[in-house]
Amino acid sequence: MYLGLGSNLGSRARNLSAARRRLRQRGVRILRHSRVMETEPWGVTEQPRFLNQVVEGEWGGTPRSLLRIAKTVEREGGRRRTSRWGPRVIDVDILLFGDQRVRERDLVIPHPRIRERDFVVESLAELGVDVPAARTGGRW
Repeated sequence: MYLGLGSNLGSRARNLSAARRRLRQRGVRILRHSRVMETEPWGVTEQPRFLNQVVEGEWGGTPRSLLRIAKTVEREGGRRRTSRWGPRVIDVDILLFGDQRVRERDLVIPHPRIRERDFVVESLAELGVDVPAARTGGRW
């Protein structure tokens, strides 16, 4: 399973580190993570630049239970819901969950915007995930 982490408020690097620690404390076994990249904001561009990273991990539960953990990590990290794609202390997105596909109102796996974010494609490739369709706009 692969998670995308991002932060553009406060001590961004510390926020990513704290999110990884909180994920581990809740049972996510982090195997590897990509390098941290500084990226331009996406969606709402008038905000600070992000630090982003992709984490490869193992999770024994369901995608739904992982979503609950991700939201808890965000909340404990200081995230407050504001505008969509607005600034945030920490963001935790489920990118991939093995070969599972989920299409629910509040949970879509693979993440529906993988192809739109070059840093996700690059970070997944760094971790050995073949994502040629992500760059060409093909089906995942």
